[in-house]
This record gives sequence, structure tokens and C-alpha cells, in this order.
Amino acid sequence: MQMIDFNNGVPPMSRLVYGVWRLGDDADTSAEHIVHKVEVCLDQGVTTFDHADIYGGYSCEKLFGDALKGRDDLKSKMQIITKCDIMLTSEPYPERRVKYYDTSAAHINQSVENSLSNIGVDVIDMLLIHRPDPFMDHHETGAALDALIDAGKVRGIGVSNFMPFDIDLLQSAMKHPILTNQIEISVLEHAPFTNGQVAKAQQAGMPLMAWSALAGGRLFDPNDAAAQRLMPRLKEIASDHGVGADAVAIAWLLAHPANIMPVVGTNNIERIAKASDALKVNINRETWFELWTLAEGNEVP
Repeated sequence: MQMIDFNNGVPPMSRLVYGVWRLGDDADTSAEHIVHKVEVCLDQGVTTFDHADIYGGYSCEKLFGDALKGRDDLKSKMQIITKCDIMLTSEPYPERRVKYYDTSAAHINQSVENSLSNIGVDVIDMLLIHRPDPFMDHHETGAALDALIDAGKVRGIGVSNFMPFDIDLLQSAMKHPILTNQIEISVLEHAPFTNGQVAKAQQAGMPLMAWSALAGGRLFDPNDAAAQRLMPRLKEIASDHGVGADAVAIAWLLAHPANIMPVVGTNNIERIAKASDALKVNINRETWFELWTLAEGNEVP
């Protein structure tokens, strides 16, 4: 497994990331089953696990942490990402009248303490601000994030769903660098390649993380016109490499020079075990644009 080196005190992270956001949706949420998923990931070199405080209605971090209690042998092999700032109207917080964002120092600090306790680790390897906050005081937020690194509670800071100007604003109030932007990007979601998100990351030498790397299931939707144009060619390439069509879609992201780190989120053990099949597929420049063209339904200008 290729590892991505963020430097700045952050441990190298696996090129493929396992996303735990559906952990609570599995029919089996037993500790044994969760540990089995973790072991399947680690066995193929997928050592980085992507959390957020809100996943599973604020339940997934604790499910994961409870399952790994006493398993320092596994924890020592993994890197932990988590996120904060989305405030959901949910059963755990019945007092909230509306969904909103909170990038105040008080909320960020409390969220980090909760995540450390729930996951059962002493430090978070990468903390992401989950969504741009239009009410953000960037000086307060930046100082809080810097302080978390200085205190040793967080090793690195990133963002998620940020536009380049959002990154610039927050970075202007921080001494530590923003190390990643986790965005929606896939063979069916091309906007980041043209809206400045990918360009900003490349300019800054900032590896990107890709959520919904398989387009949130659209890729396999028989009623999705773009997916239906694309799927025959994905299957042809997959057959040539002895892998599944999903591996080819992930390989399309891996082929890009921006060091994109796909976040793979599935509860199916067989699919988890085949996550690294994407590394077996070589997508050259012409094939990359061929798949782009099929997804768009027209050639590039």
C-alpha cells in the first residue's frame, strides 16, 4: 500500500482510507464484527480510518472505540481522522431547533475531547473542519486549532468541503498548515477539477481526500444515464485487470497527479477485502479522459 506523507508531525496515511460513516447501519454492530472489518483493512495495508463526530447520529466513534478496547495491537497500526462543526438536530440533542455549524473554540475543544474519549485514543492524527461555516470567526477558529496541535491532542489539521477561498481565510489565521481537503469527487463528480479545489490542492502540495469515491452508489444505478454510459467501459477495463468495476472507478482517482486519497465506505466484508484491487489498475492519460468523456456525455472542449 502506498503511504501519503503529510510531514508536520502527522504519521503517513494509507492511500486508501476506510470510512466508518456507515458503521452503525450494519446489521451486525458487534465488537467482533467491527474488529474483523478493521483486521481486513489492516491486512491489505488500509491503515487510515475516517470518522466524524456526527456519523451514525453521534454513535459511530463510540461503536468503533468500544470494539477496539484492549486492542492496542490494532490501534498502534492505524491513523485516525475525525471531523467536527456540524450540529445536527438529533435524538442526542433534542434542544437544537435547526441544523447549523459551530466553529467556536468551545465547540471544537469539546468535540475533540468527546472524540478522544469515544474512539479511545490519546491523540487524533488529523482533525477536519467538516463544512465551511459562514458564521466563522477565523481568528478564533484558527487559534483553537493551533492550540490543539500545540497541546498534543491533534497532530494535524485539515478541512472538508472547503473552496480555495475558505482554505485561504482559515489558513491566514493559523501558524500550522492546513494539510488536506476532503471533498466529493469521483468518476461521476467532476466539479472539483474545474472549480479550483483540485488546483488549490496541487498548488499547495496538499493531498486530497475523496468522499463518495463511488459517487454514493450512482455508479451502479441502472437509471443513471451517466453511469450507464460509463459502466460498459469500466467493466471492460476491469476484466482486463481481473478486478471489479468499482476498483477501476477508484483507480481513476488514484491516477490523478493530485495524490487523491479515496475514502471507501462499505460494510460488506468481501468488498472491504477487495479495496486494494484498485492499486492493480493502471489508468493512462487517454483512458482517464475517455472515462471523463463517457461520464460527461460529450468530449472536452
